[in-house]
Amino acid sequence: MMRKKPQVSICAVVLLLLQLTTTSLGDDGSVMLKLAQSLQNLPSDWSSTSSTGYCEWTGINCDNSNRVTTISLAKSGLSGTLSPEISSLTQLETLSFQMNNIAGAIPSLANATSLQDIYLDNNNFTSVPTGCFDGLTNLQVLSLSDNPNLAPWPFPNELTKSTSLTTLYMDNANIFGLIPDFFDSFSNLQNLRLSYNNFTGSLPASFAKSDIQNLWMNDQQLGLSGTLDVLSGMTQLRQVWLHKNQFTGPIPDLSKCESLFDLSLRDNQLTGVVPASVISLPALLNISLQNNKLQGPYPLFPSKVQKVSLDHNNFCKNSSDAGKPCDPQVTTLLQIAGDMGYPAILSDSWEGNNACDGWPFVTCSQGRIITINLANKLLAGNISPAYANLTSLKNLYLQQNNLTGPIPDGLTKLASLQNLDVSNNNLSGKVPDFGSNVKFTVSPGNPFIGTNVDTTPGGAGTPGSKPSGPSGSPAASSKSKLSVGTIVAIVVVVVIFIAVVFFVVYKFIARRKHRKFGRVKNPEVGNEMNKNGVTGGNGTNGYNGVPSELHSQSSGDVSDRHLFEGGNVAISIEVLRQVTDNFSEANILGRGGFGVVYGGELPDGTKIAVKRMESNTMGNKGLSEFQAEIAVLTKVRHRHLVALLGYCINGSERLLVYEYMPRGTLAQHLFEWHDHGYTPLTWKQRVTIALDVARGVEYLHSLAQQSFIHRDLKPSNILIGDDMRAKVADFGLVKNAPDGKYSVETRLAGTFGYLAPEYA
Repeated sequence: MMRKKPQVSICAVVLLLLQLTTTSLGDDGSVMLKLAQSLQNLPSDWSSTSSTGYCEWTGINCDNSNRVTTISLAKSGLSGTLSPEISSLTQLETLSFQMNNIAGAIPSLANATSLQDIYLDNNNFTSVPTGCFDGLTNLQVLSLSDNPNLAPWPFPNELTKSTSLTTLYMDNANIFGLIPDFFDSFSNLQNLRLSYNNFTGSLPASFAKSDIQNLWMNDQQLGLSGTLDVLSGMTQLRQVWLHKNQFTGPIPDLSKCESLFDLSLRDNQLTGVVPASVISLPALLNISLQNNKLQGPYPLFPSKVQKVSLDHNNFCKNSSDAGKPCDPQVTTLLQIAGDMGYPAILSDSWEGNNACDGWPFVTCSQGRIITINLANKLLAGNISPAYANLTSLKNLYLQQNNLTGPIPDGLTKLASLQNLDVSNNNLSGKVPDFGSNVKFTVSPGNPFIGTNVDTTPGGAGTPGSKPSGPSGSPAASSKSKLSVGTIVAIVVVVVIFIAVVFFVVYKFIARRKHRKFGRVKNPEVGNEMNKNGVTGGNGTNGYNGVPSELHSQSSGDVSDRHLFEGGNVAISIEVLRQVTDNFSEANILGRGGFGVVYGGELPDGTKIAVKRMESNTMGNKGLSEFQAEIAVLTKVRHRHLVALLGYCINGSERLLVYEYMPRGTLAQHLFEWHDHGYTPLTWKQRVTIALDVARGVEYLHSLAQQSFIHRDLKPSNILIGDDMRAKVADFGLVKNAPDGKYSVETRLAGTFGYLAPEYA
């Protein structure tokens, strides 16, 4: 018994220490005092000198142990900052500071593991720390919307642990990068708002495995891209806002989205015919499809649909003829385009209800189509059986594309057909017999023609498919065991087949790489281009600074290689000549001190502005400005700074490619509005533009990772978009911001009549 007493005493001491520690950890009063000291304009019953009675403060709820469970001060006129100690409130379930004027960094909330609802929207926060929401496994609602002053930050991947999320609002929060593909982790997510950010790329496939009901992804700064196919599998959708992006391809089948009542897809690059599954959606009330490249009949929606916006598309009929079919030849051509995924090159130009009225790639005689020439148009998909409906067709040229699948047998019934060229594609299947009257060209290319290998993407065909016999039926199979010679022959055929596959894939990738843009590394300002350095690299996005080798696309000479930093894109001079009509005078947008600015549109529909400069005429100063533009715009990204999309070096020419700002410069709106057909700026527009410029300059001066001074800020260097929002442009005279430790004398720079800020 005497030996047990010390053990009892030790246990008592341990329990006492645990109790004291728990009491210390559970003392939320000191945390609330820190919070009161960091905020301003507090409710009258809050104290910044004493935490006495903090559980009775306005907006505070506590449990029976005086642990804070709720902080709710929405719309309270608060300012100041949030103290980092707030994450020590381990019993906190609701944190609501929405619709105030709180600034500074959002503190890490990783330790507040009981949090269920976070409302920090409509404030002036400036940053979100990495891992801010890590470990919040009970989180159900996260709202950070309308914090436009946040420094650029990526989507918080730590939210994958918050599997109970039902609502995620992060629109207008300056988030950039790709949308992560892990939304199947959120089995309860119903509301997702990510509008007005800087997301790029496509909609993630995991959307189809979620139960999202309300999806807002509209108004991304550079625009989301890719197709909308994933929507077909999102059967719980009620509201979809994807407008003002760069989505392409047709509208998918939405027949399973029976609860969808609001669909906004306007201001994209969508092609094809409006599907019947959309027109007949049982719950549909609002649909907005204007400013796309949609074709086919003008859709006729039921009377129960309250709002329909379809203007500025390429329908074959007007609204007065809604629901009426197109001309038969037009219908056939649209079916042909549909089997190739409605490519943009056809949607841009096949407009109206008369295919013989100037439609490109189509030749007619007496109102009947006799020739279709789609050779070398980078087309994919299948050769449509609908060609057989063009009974007067004489010439069909489909060579030099990436068409897959079989050649339709129906083409053999075209009595007038004289020329058919399908060479250099990826076709397969039986070769139809066109007879001696047709000049039929199937090679070179098409390595799988005559086999049953399914060359369509995701096709189920295999190299071991049985070849067709002379009559088209499968060859008879032997029931006996295969001989050694037969096995050897099969092995040889399989090896040859694999070799051919690798060769075709290699050539296809090589050709695509040659056509695509290369990644680049930016020069330091004032340094000469490194024309001989070559560095390997395989960056995954445009902001990681990974250098890579770039061969000049206008010359094969090794001396034309250039090394840059930052990840912008090198665009070939051939592409820029094509999209600007060989730098036509008609495409000139303006002239500056070191060159001319042209307008153009890339093959993917992106509108661009191209600044063209001659190095032998612009001198060292112009070269420095060219280098400075690239060096700065690869390091800063902001909604109110014009985006650099790429560059080109072609001999003595230096070209910069920017996003297109269709409303011109602020100078034109202030001083030349009548000459350009503009209406005078309203007072509200002037204030908005001034604030936009201020935010862009503030980001340059103090919020970017590396601070800069513009030194040439003036109305002609402020560009206006379609939404009458402003972006600062022309960074040729930019310099690093001083750190305040030293005084540096430098020459005056800028435009006559304007003084750089450091000289004021």
